[in-house]
Amino acid sequence: MSMSSLAQAPLSATLILETTDPLEFGGRLDRYAIGFRQYGDPRRPLVIALGGISAGRHIIACAEEPRRGWWEGFVGADLAIDTTKYSVLGIDWLGGSAASTGPGRRIDDHDSAGDAFPAIGTRDQARAIVAVLDHLEVGQAHAVVGASYGGMVALSCSVHFPDRIARSVVISAAHRTHPMATALRSLQRGVVRLGLDTGRTADGLKLARGIAMTTYRTAEEFVGRFDAEARWSAEGARFPVEAYLDHSGRRFAESFSAESFLCLSESIDLHWIDPGAVRTPTTLIAVAGDTLVPPWQMAALRSELRVPTEWHVVESIYGHDAFLKEVEAMSAIIIDTLQ
Repeated sequence: MSMSSLAQAPLSATLILETTDPLEFGGRLDRYAIGFRQYGDPRRPLVIALGGISAGRHIIACAEEPRRGWWEGFVGADLAIDTTKYSVLGIDWLGGSAASTGPGRRIDDHDSAGDAFPAIGTRDQARAIVAVLDHLEVGQAHAVVGASYGGMVALSCSVHFPDRIARSVVISAAHRTHPMATALRSLQRGVVRLGLDTGRTADGLKLARGIAMTTYRTAEEFVGRFDAEARWSAEGARFPVEAYLDHSGRRFAESFSAESFLCLSESIDLHWIDPGAVRTPTTLIAVAGDTLVPPWQMAALRSELRVPTEWHVVESIYGHDAFLKEVEAMSAIIIDTLQ
């Protein structure tokens, strides 16, 4: 996307919050920071855009941060979330590795640096978003559009702060995590902890990300991209898919701390909401071939919702990552919902 396609230069800021309320799972952060960015004209209806644990406030390229954002092709002038019609809010996750407070970056004067960082729930992320809405003097957001972890947070917003959002779009997320997905993430966390214990933190993160990439995509896509013979060297066979996994893992390890990965990976598996408590009209988008959040699990969520609900299943070879890749199919649904 070109910079000129943005409706207005974004507002980036870090909000300092103080609270005496405990976190969702009983821990405390009496003082913490939330990084956010608002794109487009702030007088327009506001749409909150939330992605996976590696997503954040940098949604699309802009003058102050020209590198590619996590949701290019979906947000901007004349795109699904149109910055000439809406302002768009992105946040850095609490517990992550960006501008918000996370492991090793606490600002709570009452906690010592050696204390373990508390568990973070999707309700805590939702509460942080509401605090940003208060700061921006937005009484009710036009919509929250969340995918993967962001979809879980969108559901938590609908349960705990239903008066602050008018509607929700939930992509590849459900009311709880699938036990098999938890099993795979548990292995990833084990690898990262092993890396921390042995002084090979970056290697642990790279391997964990490589395991994750095999769950984000489908076997069909991997056949199309990597079904070729191995190359031999003095070290032995080297398979085409290994270069892809190494590259993905290396990029992730360069931008994410091990402690933040453990915090947010655990937050995914701790997620649970009561579908019957959802209070905002909801659009559910499932992806055929998504092994992390299979369509039948989202269909189970749908059957328990007591609010106006739209249901869509998108066919894609990209599996869980379809929300990043299937621009045309996803955009059509998002546009209809926002209108």
